[in-house]
Amino acid sequence: MKTPPESFLIFKEELKKARLEKERLQKEYEAKLSEMNLELDRLKEQISAQQELMKTTLEYAIRLEENLDTFKVEVANTPTMKKKSFH
Repeated sequence: MKTPPESFLIFKEELKKARLEKERLQKEYEAKLSEMNLELDRLKEQISAQQELMKTTLEYAIRLEENLDTFKVEVANTPTMKKKSFH
């Protein structure tokens, strides 16, 4: 059997190195993509928690405003005690 030319053997070796490098880069890419997806999920969770906190805060502020309005009405409707003295 005739031995292949040296240039073919060199090309074959370079092709093998290129395939290995491609596989390494693909694994690295997939690892980084997975890491970024985890980070994105964490950020989504934080945003959701902050939105819920803002919603709760707004509901509380609205309730306080309504209570303040009710209190103002009660104070306005309460008969004044101008003639009574505390002394």
